[in-house]
Amino acid sequence: MVDNSLEKKYNKLIIAVSIVVPLVVAILFGVKLKDFGFDVEPLSFLPPIYATTNGFTAVLLVAAVIAIKNGNRKLHERLMTTAISLSVAFLVMYVAYHMTADSTKFGGEGTIKYVYFFILFTHIVLSIAIIPMVLITYVRALAKNFDKHKKIARITFPIWLYVAVTGVVVYLMISPYYVN
Repeated sequence: MVDNSLEKKYNKLIIAVSIVVPLVVAILFGVKLKDFGFDVEPLSFLPPIYATTNGFTAVLLVAAVIAIKNGNRKLHERLMTTAISLSVAFLVMYVAYHMTADSTKFGGEGTIKYVYFFILFTHIVLSIAIIPMVLITYVRALAKNFDKHKKIARITFPIWLYVAVTGVVVYLMISPYYVN
């Protein structure tokens, strides 16, 4: 049975989270703990960890699609919940790193610089857009509104996969320029 009240119940929360998370990330991205007198070392060990987290998220997304296509709804649900958890963990690590370290400038030149900035720009824009899409998709599944869930999941999946994969690509492209 479809539970439309559950979707309605979460709509305001989805809208709030979809606005607040990017705003808070943008604000915290500009906050440096050392500017507030905190003597903290840069969390320079985090970028390869959060890039790996993005990689695992991509693998889980593909595995979840395979699971549902094979009729394994429980496995699909667990994989998707884990993918969401990894995405949240990524976000926390990403913000923590940028609150303790200066931004790394991409050092490539020529065509590769334009490729990097294109990938980075699309990654950032789509990482903001994917927040409400993932939440709506997830809530529709919780509400057992599987027809609507499937419709949006077909759009959400490739965008989320792109964001996860390009997170790894951006890291690999900028990693030679990190200062240790």
